[in-house]
Parts: sequence; C-alpha cells; structure tokens
Amino acid sequence: MTRVEVVEPAARDWEFPRAAAGTAHLVAYAVARGVAPQVVLAGTGLREADLAEPGREVTAAQELLVVRTLQRLLPGSGERVGATYRASSFGVLGYALLASRTVREAMEVTLRFIDLSYAFALPRAELSGERARLVVDGRGLPADVRAFLVARDTAAIHVVADSLVPGGLGATRTVGPEVGVLDLAAAELDRPLPRDPSTAGEQLAEDMCRDVVARRRERTGIARDVQVLVTQRLPEGAPMAAVAAGLGLSERSLRRRLAEAGVGYRALVEEVRESLARSLLESRATLPVADVARRLGYADAAAFTHAFTRWTGVPPAAYARGERRIR
Repeated sequence: MTRVEVVEPAARDWEFPRAAAGTAHLVAYAVARGVAPQVVLAGTGLREADLAEPGREVTAAQELLVVRTLQRLLPGSGERVGATYRASSFGVLGYALLASRTVREAMEVTLRFIDLSYAFALPRAELSGERARLVVDGRGLPADVRAFLVARDTAAIHVVADSLVPGGLGATRTVGPEVGVLDLAAAELDRPLPRDPSTAGEQLAEDMCRDVVARRRERTGIARDVQVLVTQRLPEGAPMAAVAAGLGLSERSLRRRLAEAGVGYRALVEEVRESLARSLLESRATLPVADVARRLGYADAAAFTHAFTRWTGVPPAAYARGERRIR
C-alpha cells in the first residue's frame, strides 16, 4: 500500500481573526452586482470605510455575516466568488506565494500561515505516490454556509495555484457540500515559479508573514476576538457594552469568559492601544500626538501621553523621533 503523507494547516479551526481586506473583497463582489455596501455589511457593526483602514482586522463571525448576506442575495455564488481571487488578494501571504521557488514551497507557506488567508474551509495536502490532493475541508463549518464556503475556498485555491505557473497545474476540481478536492500529478509540485525581480526574496517574504502572524497568535479565542472589536471601536473609547454586544454576549458573560481565559477587559484594551500607538508613531507618515490620542479613544493628548510614557518610558513625541528605551 502506498504511504500517504499528510501536511496539515497551522490553524486547527476557522475561528481566527482575519484581515478586513477579505471582507472588503466580498463587499466589492456584491457591489459589482448591484448590492449596496451597507446592505452587505448589515449587522456586522462595520462601515465600508472601516475596511480600508490599514491593518484593520475583523472577527470570523463578522465575515460570516457578510457571507450569509451574499448567499441570501446571490445564491449559488460561492464558486464564482472564489474565481475572483488572485495571489495579490492575500496581502503579505500573497507576496510570500509569489516569492516561493516552487509550487511545493508555495503550498507549504500557505499551510504554515493559513491564518493570514481568508479561508474558512481549511485545506490540507495529501501526497501519495505520483498523485497529490489538496483537500478543502468544511465539515467543521456552520451548516448554513458550509457549501458556499467549500465552493468558494476550493475555487480560490484552484485559481490562485493555476496562476503561479504558465499553463496552470492541470488539477481536477471536485466540490461536494462538505469537502472540495484538487487532484493533480505530484510532479507538478516541483515546477519552478517565474521569479519577478520586484518581488521580495523568499526569506524576507516569509519573515514578513511570521511578523504579522506572531502578533495575531499572541492571543487566541475570546481574548483575540475582543481585541479585534476593541480596535474597531477605539475612537469611541471601546465601551465594554458595545464590544460584548458585538460578540452576542452580555457584559457579565463577557467578564466571565475573559476571567476563564485569565485576562481582564481593561488589560486587553491597553494592549491594543499600546500596539497601535507604537505602530502609528513608528510609521513614516507620523501623526501628530493629538491625532493618535483621538484614534485611540483618549479624551485628550495629555491622557495619552501619560499612558504612553508608562508603557515605553518615553513620551510619544520622543518615541516618534526614535528616542526609544530598552525595557
């Protein structure tokens, strides 16, 4: 019997936060077919402008609401949505795909950083003799969106994989209500990718993926979802009631869930504020301190300056000039 080698994705389930660009892609698909953005985003707590914010994330639950709306208004469109993705649709992960030396390396980097993708039906690779199968498994997904997402994610993987090499990979695609499969000759995995001189080197691209995913993996479960929603609501001060409602919980239930996770709400808000403050002050287009304070939901610049100095040991203006202390 031929031995089957299985390569699993790094994420064990689909409930990880994801870049808002994935939701923006779904909204753009709907808008191109005559559906207003506010209709597609109904119930998510998101506005179209939110999706354009650099670095903005959404929870899996928020994106699923958009999927449900798409499925209701544009039934049977899962495969057609999947066909609209390109490697460039996936941000830093797409960059790493294009920087890979072979199809096999592109597959491996995708599985290693699958939580940088927009996938809900998670893929795994099965290598057996002269055949390779990419199995897109949606059995753990909510039943009402399972078929849509299996069709979308299988089609997206197929289209993006084919775009990596001239003439495509020659894979056959079969899609059922719970599982999709791409079947191809194992030899196709060793095909070299055309190298674009403007693309980052393979190691640099992978390091970029690792930096982004490390931040996302610091917190998991309810704590990570709270951080995503806090980020979205910081300009209004991220009141706990609003974040709890966004998760479908009461404040009391949210406190209990966070206590079980070993973290408090205010601590998560502080983590988000510090991370965003550092990012905004380190960027080339440094914002005035008052603007950073406003974005982070502080009543005034003085309150933000006090908090930032406590976090870093230096005031925000000094930090922006590169005066950093090692703590």
